[in-house]
Amino acid sequence: MNTFEGVFFDLDGTLIDTAPDMGLALNLLLDDHGRPPLSMSTIRPHVSHGSAALVKLGFGIDESGSNFEMLKQAFLDIYQTNVAVESTLFKGMELILENLESAQIPWGIVTNKPGYLTQQLLTALELDYRATSVISGDSLSVRKPHPAPLFKACELASCSPEKCLYVGDAERDVEAAKAAGMISCAALYGYYTDDENPTAWNADCYIDSPIELEQYIKFPCQKKTVIQ
Repeated sequence: MNTFEGVFFDLDGTLIDTAPDMGLALNLLLDDHGRPPLSMSTIRPHVSHGSAALVKLGFGIDESGSNFEMLKQAFLDIYQTNVAVESTLFKGMELILENLESAQIPWGIVTNKPGYLTQQLLTALELDYRATSVISGDSLSVRKPHPAPLFKACELASCSPEKCLYVGDAERDVEAAKAAGMISCAALYGYYTDDENPTAWNADCYIDSPIELEQYIKFPCQKKTVIQ
């Protein structure tokens, strides 16, 4: 476990499976407005794109809609109340974190999720004191795909970006990692829609599970082709 100076993760869809609670919040909001619930299989692919994407999915409107911001805030309020009901680390991720900690390799989180929700979730899962750095969507004036949040995470962890790994499940994660000079790893077990093509992101590594991430950290792998 000595390949990287630091390992950093996106939050939703990469480190933590937050889809159950994000889906619950959306369906509670839909119920408040007399709309039928959506299945988790419908909701899950959109979770990484946050509250705006879920409101668009549930109500069929975009930011230009007159009540869009009201609905988005209502979603966030409901989600805050249910932020850690069923959310949990992805299977195998606890072992990854334990191994990093044992090897004294700092790990951190860089997410576009609002800071108050990030902190509440990490505290509930007792991860807040373990992460060396946590950069949320409103920690800086810019967010991913801008590389500044990744630079800040490395600074807090006293790591050189070019010697660090960033893992995420969205194209913006790969773009941010590349812009920061970090090794990029695309988590195919995360959330992405049918019209997204992760192979086109040109990540340095693709993993189907956190277990593969452990193997990559120990033994740098060749970029693999993912058959869709």
